[in-house]
Amino acid sequence: MDLAFKIFVYGTIFCFGVCIFSFLNVLIYRIPKKIQFVKGSSFCPTCNHELGVFDLFPILSYIFLGGKCRYCKAKISPRYAFVELLGGVLALAAAIKYFPFSHFFEHIHIHDDMWISIIKAVFAFVLFALLTVVTFIDIDTQEIGNGASIMAAVMGIISIFLLTEVSPLEHIIGFFVISVPMLILVLIIPGAFGGGDIKFMFGIGGLLGWKLALFGFFSGCIVGGVVAVVGMILGKIKRKDHVAFGPFLCIGVIIALLFGRAFLDWYFRGLI
Repeated sequence: MDLAFKIFVYGTIFCFGVCIFSFLNVLIYRIPKKIQFVKGSSFCPTCNHELGVFDLFPILSYIFLGGKCRYCKAKISPRYAFVELLGGVLALAAAIKYFPFSHFFEHIHIHDDMWISIIKAVFAFVLFALLTVVTFIDIDTQEIGNGASIMAAVMGIISIFLLTEVSPLEHIIGFFVISVPMLILVLIIPGAFGGGDIKFMFGIGGLLGWKLALFGFFSGCIVGGVVAVVGMILGKIKRKDHVAFGPFLCIGVIIALLFGRAFLDWYFRGLI
C-alpha cells in the first residue's frame, strides 16, 4: 500500500485525537468551576475576551501566538497544548492496539471482525479521554467527581460484553480487587486514599479485569513513588505534602491497557 495513504490514515487519527482532547481542555477548566460547557464560546481565563476562530486551532494556535493571549498578552499554560498533543498520541495508541491495520492496508476492506476492533479502539480512546479529564481535574482540585466514577462503572459493565479477551468472572472480580482493599486501608488509616479514588477504581477495576487492575494499580504506585522521590530530592515536594494519587492511578491504567497483557504473558511464561 502506498506510504502516502498510510500517513493519511495515521495522520487523520492523530488529528482526531488532538481535536477531541482540545475540547477536554474545556471540560478540565470548566467542570470544577461549574461553568456551562455545552453552550458558550471559549474565552481567555485572564481577560475573559471571547476567542476567535484563529485562536482555537489545537496546538498550532499556541505555537503561532507564542503561548500568549492575542488580546491581553497573558501567558497561556503549555498544559493546553500538551493535552492536545497527548490526545493525538493516545488516539494512535488505541487504534494500533485494537485495529488490524496490516490487513486493512492490504485489502482496504472492513469486515465484521474489523468493526468489532474499531468499536474496541473507540472504547479505549473514550477511556483515555476519561482518564485524562480525571488526571488534570485531580491535579487542580485533588478531587475525583462522582460523575467520573459513574462513567467508569458504566464502562466497566460494558467491558464485560466488549472486551471478551478477559473472562466475565475476571471483570467481576476486578470491580472489587483494588477498591475493597483501598476501602479497608482507609478504615485503618484515615486519609490513606480519597473516596473518589476508591469509587473510581471500582469501575476501572471491572473494566480491566482483576489481573490488569492489579498490574495497573502497582504500575501507578511505582510511577507515583518515583515522582515523589524525585520531587523531594529537587525540593518540589515536602514530606508532609499531600499529593493527588488519582493521576498516578490513571497512568497505571493506561500502562495496563496498552502493555499489561503482553507483560503478564511474558512474565508468567518465564516462570514456567
